[in-house]
Amino acid sequence: MSTRTIALDDILYQYLVDVSLREHPAQTGLRAITHDHPYVRMQISPEQGQFMAMLVKLIGARRTLEIGVFTGYSALSVALALPIDGCVVACDINQEYTDIGQPFWEQAGVAHKIDLRIAPAIDTLDTLVAEGQGGQFDFAFIDADKTAYDTYYERCLTLLRPGGLIAIDNVLWGGKVAYAPDEDDTAALQALNRKLHADGRIDLSLVPIGDGLTLARKR
Repeated sequence: MSTRTIALDDILYQYLVDVSLREHPAQTGLRAITHDHPYVRMQISPEQGQFMAMLVKLIGARRTLEIGVFTGYSALSVALALPIDGCVVACDINQEYTDIGQPFWEQAGVAHKIDLRIAPAIDTLDTLVAEGQGGQFDFAFIDADKTAYDTYYERCLTLLRPGGLIAIDNVLWGGKVAYAPDEDDTAALQALNRKLHADGRIDLSLVPIGDGLTLARKR
């Protein structure tokens, strides 16, 4: 029995992956090609992708949002977990990065489920709200510019149905959030973490997977 989360060294982490991770070949291939990307640190870990896919299945999600796509591993993971008529509205501003993932979406047979919107995410979210789609989504994943996280959170909360789930990435920010902020990103994440802790509109859990993943269930 342990009174706190266990630390993972490289050997234990590899054991976790060996006995737990189940990847579609397209996921493995996309991770491999992204490994050499100069911004590979922006990709979520495979066990986090699998965890989010499990959450999507558990809540019976059909319509989801993604804020920040990068090369598309998280979108692929969620799309694979959705039913045949499910949809990921995926928001990013970099066509070059998202182009890397699209052949793997095709390989996995889920490209038709991913509605990629190349535009500032707030514009896409505001458009969805203006179209009357508030309360029509089941799940949202936020993993983009940290100083805009609070804005993304509020829009996603509007767009989610009661019982829907928001997953927010990088909330531990390499441990920086526990110390005096030395940059705007850290300060923004600290402020959001404090806000979420006191937000009566949600049920809350911060899970120490990857770089910290907050789960906010809309009440």
